[in-house]
Amino acid sequence: MAHVPRSASALVARRTTRFRRAPDGSRKGSAPTIRDRPAAGGPSAGSDELPEEIHADGERSAVTTAETSATSAPSATARSPRALLRAYAGLVKPRVIELLLVTTIPAMLLAARGIPAPSLVLATLVGGTMAAGSANALNCVADADIDQVMGRTRARPLVRHTVSPRHALVFGLVLGAGSFATLWATTNLLAAVLAVGTILFYVLVYTLVLKRRTAQNIVWGGAAGCMPVVIGWAAVTGGVQWPALVMFGVVFFWTPPHTWALAMKYKADYERAGVPMLPVVAEPAHVSRQITGYSWLMVLWTLLLVPATGWLYAVFAVGAGAWFLVLAHRLHSRTLRGEPTKPLRLFHTSNTYLMVVFVALAVDSALGLPVFGWPF
Repeated sequence: MAHVPRSASALVARRTTRFRRAPDGSRKGSAPTIRDRPAAGGPSAGSDELPEEIHADGERSAVTTAETSATSAPSATARSPRALLRAYAGLVKPRVIELLLVTTIPAMLLAARGIPAPSLVLATLVGGTMAAGSANALNCVADADIDQVMGRTRARPLVRHTVSPRHALVFGLVLGAGSFATLWATTNLLAAVLAVGTILFYVLVYTLVLKRRTAQNIVWGGAAGCMPVVIGWAAVTGGVQWPALVMFGVVFFWTPPHTWALAMKYKADYERAGVPMLPVVAEPAHVSRQITGYSWLMVLWTLLLVPATGWLYAVFAVGAGAWFLVLAHRLHSRTLRGEPTKPLRLFHTSNTYLMVVFVALAVDSALGLPVFGWPF
């Protein structure tokens, strides 16, 4: 966490006061607007603490004095090429993309049951990165109003006014078009169409419809985050076979425990923004029960890949799955007993778990180990 002198922190947290003329000619100030109030649980005037943004993959971004004060002086920040580069990088959420690519490469290795042509892997990663960046940038445009209210997202470029909504929109659309062109030219049409379909689903279905209307938002909306494995498989094979759908299911069942654990920690943030995440609308015991249930589905689903893999993947899928289930049950037990819980621990563990499972899949495939096959 970055620290600044109290005088600078007070300047960052300074509120804008509106005045009205009283009958006696004096001027009276009204309360600051919601935009000017510090977020609940965030820094207050005179505090040395600055807000952090934690993305759904665990990315933290400390807000410096210069960046936060850019809200009041956007032109000064926008003129700096370095600041602009950082702002546009913030729009695409590179740490989120990093997590998606962790699943893409193993999917390609499994599809080839070996190592595909490096040029094909690179082209798929470039096109996939552009597609994910497009979806994230367009999401920032659509969610700018709630990002401004939520303490953990107030460091985003549109909230700080380091990038205008129009420029962010154009940037997202250009990335999407570039993704389609890149994948079509270097892989195949199916991979390109799947990438564009993912962008449209994430923005039009999840962001604009599901996110603010139902507690099942991330269950169904999370399907967009499952698509990189399918795109990677299609880039290698030109089609979509059953192992690609199994990998899709692994990420699909992984998403609720991952996201709800974060939402348990930042429940007040989502509630203030009017986003009906499950921890906002349901009792903690119900949330932890759902997390445990989806965790079991996720672990069992990973075992469906065993017939297409060798012993290495099987060992890590079972071992990592048992480890994750212990943590999920521990969270549920403490919730039932009314004891303090650490949902962020499960949140961060979920990232490690997914990485372990898919890296094991990648190594197993790259080594070309004998596959178990179906018993019938």
